[in-house]
Amino acid sequence: MKQYLTVDEWSIIEEGFHAEYNQITESVFSLGNGRMGQRANFEETFTGETLQGNYVAGVYYPDKTRVGWWKNGYPEYFAKVLNAANWIGIDVQLDGETLDLHLCQVTDFRRELNMREGWLDRRFTATLPSGKQMRVESRRFTSIVDYEVGAIRYSLTPLNFSGTLTFTPFVDADIKNADSNYDEKFWNEILQEAQPTEGYVVAETKKTFFHVCTGQRFVVTQNGQEVNVQATPVERTKYIASTFDIAVQEGQETVLYKYAANLSSENHPKENLLANTKKVINAATAKGFEQLLQEQAAAWAAKWEESDIVIEGDATAQQGIRFNIFQLNQTYTGEDERLNIGPKGFTGEKYGGTTYWDTEAYCLPFYLATADPQIARNLLIYRYKHLQKAIENAEKLGFTGGAALYPMVTMNGEECHNEWEITFEEIHRNGAIAHAIHDYIRYTGDDSYLGEYGIEVLVGISRFWAQRVNWSQAKNKYVMLGVTGPNEYENNVNNNWYTSTIATWTLEYTLKALQHVQQTNPGRYQELVSKLNLNEEKEMGQWQHVIDNMFYAEDHELGIFLQQDGFLDKEQTLVKDLPAEDRPLNQKWSWDRILRSVFIKQADVLQGIYLFEDRYDLDTIRRNYDFYEPRTVHESSLSPCVHSILAAKLGDEERAYEFYLRTARLDLDDYNNDTEDGCHITSMAGTWMSVVQGFGGMRVRNNQLFFNPFIPAGWSSYSFKIRFRGHLLTIKVTREQVQIENHADKAITLNVFDQPQTIEANAKAALAHQNA
Repeated sequence: MKQYLTVDEWSIIEEGFHAEYNQITESVFSLGNGRMGQRANFEETFTGETLQGNYVAGVYYPDKTRVGWWKNGYPEYFAKVLNAANWIGIDVQLDGETLDLHLCQVTDFRRELNMREGWLDRRFTATLPSGKQMRVESRRFTSIVDYEVGAIRYSLTPLNFSGTLTFTPFVDADIKNADSNYDEKFWNEILQEAQPTEGYVVAETKKTFFHVCTGQRFVVTQNGQEVNVQATPVERTKYIASTFDIAVQEGQETVLYKYAANLSSENHPKENLLANTKKVINAATAKGFEQLLQEQAAAWAAKWEESDIVIEGDATAQQGIRFNIFQLNQTYTGEDERLNIGPKGFTGEKYGGTTYWDTEAYCLPFYLATADPQIARNLLIYRYKHLQKAIENAEKLGFTGGAALYPMVTMNGEECHNEWEITFEEIHRNGAIAHAIHDYIRYTGDDSYLGEYGIEVLVGISRFWAQRVNWSQAKNKYVMLGVTGPNEYENNVNNNWYTSTIATWTLEYTLKALQHVQQTNPGRYQELVSKLNLNEEKEMGQWQHVIDNMFYAEDHELGIFLQQDGFLDKEQTLVKDLPAEDRPLNQKWSWDRILRSVFIKQADVLQGIYLFEDRYDLDTIRRNYDFYEPRTVHESSLSPCVHSILAAKLGDEERAYEFYLRTARLDLDDYNNDTEDGCHITSMAGTWMSVVQGFGGMRVRNNQLFFNPFIPAGWSSYSFKIRFRGHLLTIKVTREQVQIENHADKAITLNVFDQPQTIEANAKAALAHQNA
């Protein structure tokens, strides 16, 4: 772990410049607004270790898959989250010397990400090689009010000299991805236009032909008054700038306000991009930096009002959960059903793609409880619109008859992950998509979704599962061969318990969903039977036969579900016996050694127990938890939250808190030594789940909310808000009470410690804490 950031309940703060951790800090301090975002790169020149990153939602490049041995079924490309034009750039020279923190002596350095109001602040004193000193302060944000706008206030104050400053604000689209397979650049220039105080670049992606127009305009002030500067426009390939000199006096502050915009052809006609960008820039400049900043603060206040979790008595835990909620709200707003939640959001480009099973398994619960139901519905509709692509993906692997295999990684519904053990074998992702439909309907009560969209997806996935199993004469059961479960430290295994469990659950749920639509909307049911060419007797009968005859590996002596065939043949070493210098395994061990070891990357059997906990008694859950957790290295960001929630259910408060803190501070403390590549956005929703489902014990059963809360030892209280079927509730847990406030104009009946409680409209109730 790297604990160099200051603990603060509302801010992430770096005191002193930690150049050796700069790429980690760039990830952690990233900004975004659902449409665009950028890493916390410096505005001025920096020749030290940095990963330049600016991103525009929905824009990608299909980089040619790079493998040594091509296998039938491989995706043709690996989709890159594109590094887009650098709009934050402001080069600075002082009497010919370049301001570069890598070459200067830096003192009084402070960087702050203010999560309450959504801005990034940086200030420092730089001593140049000549001995001249200047004070620099910058503040910037990407607006969550004007989604295509970013703004910067950049000020310099000479401390021991008077002289001439040269500013060069610029837009640079001549950039490349750090993860480019063939070290090529992915953008072509369409046009550029540079004027004295503004400029624009329109660039086009190769192959996919997205257009993005990035523009800038700037205003300069001294002594609080606007200064007319004589700027010279600069144009070169995929780059525009304006450069100007300005006389400065010792102790005098000079401020450059930079307004920028990114407009994409995803949202504007290509022929109007330049004109529309100018309109956006004009409007932002007319508002001015302070008004934009005030609007930003007000909009973030509204977001926090509906999604904040308040922890009293533990600032470390409080900072962690707010950081996770902040990044989730920066990444996805839910207003555009074409978009999804990338694993790195706008914080880095690793992994490629913008859609993984993480969305359905981890992110959906957060958006169900903290946002309008349409936002969660849009996440499901996104997959519905990719159904035909999922059918085509399955066809490439030999499946027929409308069987659907959703991609492990995608931009447009087409598989673009190029590791065979993931692309071909980690098929449990299909089940997560089916479970998300169930989760949405269970939470919202919107069972109309089944007839409108859900049945078509469920039937496609069920057809896949029915073809993916085969009958074993030796076992007299159906088996699931050659798969990779959630534990990616095991490849090409047979009868992974989780995969088989979620497959048969999907078949069960599809049959129930079909029956529901048949009973409630027989006309629509007949339409679906005809559209899907569904053989009710033969096909649905086959699904039931699989359900009734699936093989699940178990060890009756230990009383556990076996992760897969032969798991107990491995040497049963525990994580506590691993030398510290061997961790993380994926950076220290060979892949062969990892695959032969017993060590588990993330929750696997326990993932299934988490999803289907109502099937198992506490003793069964405890036996499996106590067996698998000591063998889990948690080298996936998706792992600690599941273990925290199950530990909470088992009453293991110490481990519940331990794993909560690990998931909450995974990136802040760089637990897995990989934050420099970007933050783990999708797993951040698991942090929210750890509090609400773990400590709060929230479940939905029989159309009602259930709470079984406890409070960690170091906390004096915690509270969270959730939406549920037209209600907005605040739940506060103290050592003595569970307080519930119903903000809706109608009463709600829920269950606390398994006792029904009715909270009247716009009323509060306080219940004695069971453990008080």
